[in-house]
Amino acid sequence: MSEDNGTVDTNIKIEKTQYLLKKYGIVLVLILLIIVISILSPTFLTPNNIFNVLTQVSIFGIMSLGMTLVITSRGIELSVGSVLALSGVLAASFGQLATATDKFYPNLGALPIIIPIVVALLVGVICGGINGLLIAKTGIPAFIATLGMQTIARGLALIYTGGKPISNLTPQLKFFGGKVFGVIPVPVIIYTIVIIITWILLNNTRFGKNVYAIGGNINAAQVSGVNVSKNLVMIYAYCGLLAGLAAIVFAGRTGSVHPGAAVGYESTAIAATTIGGTSHSGGISTIWGAVIGALILGVLRNGLTLLGVPAYWQQVTEGVIIVVAVVIDMRKNSKKR
Repeated sequence: MSEDNGTVDTNIKIEKTQYLLKKYGIVLVLILLIIVISILSPTFLTPNNIFNVLTQVSIFGIMSLGMTLVITSRGIELSVGSVLALSGVLAASFGQLATATDKFYPNLGALPIIIPIVVALLVGVICGGINGLLIAKTGIPAFIATLGMQTIARGLALIYTGGKPISNLTPQLKFFGGKVFGVIPVPVIIYTIVIIITWILLNNTRFGKNVYAIGGNINAAQVSGVNVSKNLVMIYAYCGLLAGLAAIVFAGRTGSVHPGAAVGYESTAIAATTIGGTSHSGGISTIWGAVIGALILGVLRNGLTLLGVPAYWQQVTEGVIIVVAVVIDMRKNSKKR
């Protein structure tokens, strides 16, 4: 009897350990990554470098939160990098100094900061909304719809600017890439606020429940009364909105926006979301997982840079991570079936 009890206790402990690893394994990966890089590069844990990592993570981290909703609904969004560039150049063209020698609109004085902000957010919502409409009303795959928008948005950014960067931005716009009290990065504050809003949206609203329902079984969701078309438009519009917000942060941080900016940002957002445990089979995700996923990518990129690894190899590493994360996700879901 005692042996049986011992076996049961052991099995319970093993199950608890497996549960904890499954739930918090990604956090363990982040911690181990930080420890290893700190040993290999002592400058990694300096305050300036930590804030630098967090600032870098903020831009694609904001985009990955919108991507989380899209992938949860069993979709994909390949246009967010191009939408960021289009939103960014439009916002920058309305956010230049009145005295700028290369002013995009020479006869236009310095505008209130709300103008470039609204422009960027509006462009993001429109692009995302169009993606959602195409997917919901025509039935074409999200991959094709967003791939088309990727090309269109990038082309429009190049046409609008003539292929030239827009610089000499106002201090008000640069503020979004600066620091509060010279210490806390504004992008990190914005990222934190968006994390909270998106978490509430996904976990405490009818819209969030609909996102999970659509991703879990779109036909069952429709039968149960979910307006699938409306919700798909809202999902992609929100993703576009966050791409527009990321464009404002990007413009503030760099001080200028090039129409060729943010190439590959969509793959980084997808990687962060996937690493965070959002299933490409739909219906499974966590906002905090997406945040940890973004931090893992940010720490890895920064660590490889400090160790002198070429940027090209960093892209290869990121690609491998995406593939491995998706394979793990597929194996996990096949076992459930």
